[in-house]
Amino acid sequence: MLPNFEDFLVQLPAHVVLPTQFQSAKSHLFDFTAANKALTPALLHSEQAFCDYISESMAQAGATLGVGAYAEDRIIYRKSEVFSGQEARSLHLGIDLWAPAGTAVFAPLSGKIHSFANNAASGDYGPTIILEHQFAEQFFYTLYGHLSLPTIQNLKVGAAVQAGQTLGNLGAWQENVHWPPHLHFQIIRDLQGRKGDFPGVCAPSEAEIWLGNCPDPNLLLRLVF
Repeated sequence: MLPNFEDFLVQLPAHVVLPTQFQSAKSHLFDFTAANKALTPALLHSEQAFCDYISESMAQAGATLGVGAYAEDRIIYRKSEVFSGQEARSLHLGIDLWAPAGTAVFAPLSGKIHSFANNAASGDYGPTIILEHQFAEQFFYTLYGHLSLPTIQNLKVGAAVQAGQTLGNLGAWQENVHWPPHLHFQIIRDLQGRKGDFPGVCAPSEAEIWLGNCPDPNLLLRLVF
């Protein structure tokens, strides 16, 4: 009998996804919900203003690493029609780690390259890698969004990846479709046939389904913030 998937993740000997100095560094947990009155429409619709807000918030907190929470109901996606629809998609399915462009990104677990793509629509992931993992009878995937363009060049689907191996680097805002540099990290149980891309946010009314398929990434990363 397979263990509960969340219990299984906690037991895995995971490596870090960013350099070790970020693991122990002071972090700043962002609030991207409607409760944060600093997130005005003017700020959300200005790339420079939003970039400045991220960097200034971290500087004021004396933080090296910024964190964007899992399962947070966000308003920051109102800047892009990628997330619009009959019900806007606003519930975050991964964890965001805000760090300087060029910061190395590592595979936390061994696996293989499932797929990759440059998701270049405004507000999307930009360069993205999806890894496939198998441990005993458990199959699942991890997604890495907002990478640099060179990161996804010369990749081969099916190539083996070792835990702790460098996958690439965080992209600058020009590469990651105008987001301040950060890593979107997400765990996915069922890719539903997708390649190189997977929704990173869902409609709040569908939270139970999507959060069940994309459990808390911090079960694996074990960051303290």
